[in-house]
Amino acid sequence: MEQQETLAGCDRAALLLLSLEEQDAAAVLRLMGPQEVERLGAAMASLRNVAQAMAATVLDEFIRRMETEASVGQAPREQVQRILAHALGEPRASVMTDRLFGATAPGKGLETVKWCDTRTIAETIAGEHPQVIAIVLSHLQAERAAQVIDMLPEALRGEVILRIANLDGVSQEALEALDDLLQNQLAGARPAKRYGLGGIKVAADIINALKSAADGGVLAQLAEQAPELAEQIRDRMFVFEHLLSVDDRGMQVLLRDIRPELLVLSLKGADERMREKIFRNMSKRAAEMLQDDLAAKGPVRLSEVEAAQKEILVQARRLAEQGSLILSGQGGEAYV
Repeated sequence: MEQQETLAGCDRAALLLLSLEEQDAAAVLRLMGPQEVERLGAAMASLRNVAQAMAATVLDEFIRRMETEASVGQAPREQVQRILAHALGEPRASVMTDRLFGATAPGKGLETVKWCDTRTIAETIAGEHPQVIAIVLSHLQAERAAQVIDMLPEALRGEVILRIANLDGVSQEALEALDDLLQNQLAGARPAKRYGLGGIKVAADIINALKSAADGGVLAQLAEQAPELAEQIRDRMFVFEHLLSVDDRGMQVLLRDIRPELLVLSLKGADERMREKIFRNMSKRAAEMLQDDLAAKGPVRLSEVEAAQKEILVQARRLAEQGSLILSGQGGEAYV
């Protein structure tokens, strides 16, 4: 794989972790949630042939940001509880800490669930009472809980959401019983190992590699059989980075139809090559204003960036269908 001129944010974080001693990198990962660990693990596994100059640039940037932006972070739960215990006494400090940080899970069952893949979680809790399912899902991050709900029977989903909304705390005894139940189920029903084969991205890559006449036929046939799946594959066939292949005239046509605020959001997650291409196809004043807006824009959610990029891609496909620009897939063939 050719060395990219720049690395995306997650790749830079992965490179930084790989530069640390193993125990130090592990200590950092222990402070993150399952989704962050999975994303960084995938990035570390995919890094190839990173130039020494690029690694040095990433490390220098990290040191610079730490020197200029670092501040006192959130104190750990244990430290806060010790301080409160000295001030209020242990019983009141424990109650106050639970109010500030949330009650701690009593054992390993619920903690283990957080690190299971969503299919395993769904299979483990699908036969349980809706109240049990609601409690388990309340311990997950919202995105993972949503993925589990998608795998539950349709008739059960609404009731589970209703119970989550009405959930107002759980007794320690009930939580301990649930924790033991989950621990036994996860220990006794170890799922068969699943290998990472296939999937929407693989299907999209294969279709991209087809000749232009063939990929249209495959998508049309798929749209008749599974329209939602066809749309997901179409989204993965043409991703934001593919706009780099659009010629300057086509890019100028596209930019005329994009709202400035949408462009700012989309570029928050883009690499330097994409930004330069955008700036190059705008007037000098418009490019300077966009750069100022980007610099002033604070942190945004990844989901917001992805939504903005998808909206721009929808417009790019619409223009391609009209013949105003040409989009190229990974196989090098033009398609609309």
